[in-house]
Amino acid sequence: MTRGSHRAPTWSIPAWYAGLALIAALCLPRLEARFGLPLETGVDPASLLAMFSSVASGMIALTGIVFSLAFVMVQFSATAYSPRLVLWIARDPLLWHAVGIFSATFLYALGAIAWVQHDQVVTKMPFFSAWLVVALLVLSVAAFIALIEKLSLLQIHRMLAFTGAHGRRVIEGTYPRIDAPISMPGGETLRGLAWTQTLLHFGEPLCVQALDAPKLIGLAAAADAVIELQASVGDTLVLGTAMLRVHGGRPIDEASLREAFVLGGERTFEQDPKYAIRLIVDIAIKALSPAVNDPTTAVQALDQLEDLLLRLGRRRLEIGALRDVQHAVRVIIPYPAWEDFLALAFDEIRYYGRDSVQVMRRMKAFVADLIAALPPERHEALRHHQERLDATIARAFGDAAERLDASVEDRQGFGVPRRK
Repeated sequence: MTRGSHRAPTWSIPAWYAGLALIAALCLPRLEARFGLPLETGVDPASLLAMFSSVASGMIALTGIVFSLAFVMVQFSATAYSPRLVLWIARDPLLWHAVGIFSATFLYALGAIAWVQHDQVVTKMPFFSAWLVVALLVLSVAAFIALIEKLSLLQIHRMLAFTGAHGRRVIEGTYPRIDAPISMPGGETLRGLAWTQTLLHFGEPLCVQALDAPKLIGLAAAADAVIELQASVGDTLVLGTAMLRVHGGRPIDEASLREAFVLGGERTFEQDPKYAIRLIVDIAIKALSPAVNDPTTAVQALDQLEDLLLRLGRRRLEIGALRDVQHAVRVIIPYPAWEDFLALAFDEIRYYGRDSVQVMRRMKAFVADLIAALPPERHEALRHHQERLDATIARAFGDAAERLDASVEDRQGFGVPRRK
């Protein structure tokens, strides 16, 4: 069974930096001295010793301060926005490369100090061994600047843009244009095919992060069967959860079927367009909680949601039937429908933001703009949410004047209302 995303664990990044720095510190000066390389620094060992000592002591102090502040910022943002979203920033490879560079600079400087103190007969320090410390110091400064830029993603508008960008990439990579043919089969696809095999999950709860669709198609075609997935990307599998069913054909090796599932401890953006919407909605409802009471952030979240739904509404969402080279249906995957995306984007924000005039006005404009921009086949579900929004406003605002204010369409919440 494939777990995670095929990448090495993040802790291995600084471990590699530290190991390489120690090897270089132990070997490079000795190799230069042994082979008598002519290049020298032109600086006496006492001055080099002072410089290396300053680099080593300063770097370990900088590492402690920088990462203490970074983790405090990440923890604060996790409580302010969404712990699932901030975790993506905390696990960014840049953070671990910065840890590795800082550690390598510190460890190599210590190794250089040991060499200078050990080899008292050398009057000049070898060129490469000495200037490698300077190069690592410059690289550490560059990593520090990049780290500060990365942490600036924790600003709310950049966090929303970051999540929206991931969602747009997944939508464009997953769904074809709306004029593409529907690939969702009718009931006749599985009619007459016996249910021959079920694959169950065993072990601790894990989330379906991605599916290897070409592998599943190949396995189904080789067995002359149809594979019907019971778990979609984003689902959490617990003990005994049905992962898929095989209809017709010959039995398929279970180990091969499990290899088509990428499982991990949490959801990812990969192959999961719902996840970006879920995270943006989390930010919005957190902002609408009584403890935060920040409807403007919810309005900013609605801006990103509108963009994502506009893109989804112009795509063919019925892509659940995958065919082999002979155009026979081999794999059936459950994908969310247009109504599912709308419920995810609207329902919770409408419920938690029902007392906010600003949020209601932005949602009124949100639905109206989608109806105006999307093809007619998307309008019925949108008009349903438009009616539910009107009903929510009628229940939440007993005063007629307030109800009228909340019913105005305004893309900014309180900005330029549309007067009819």
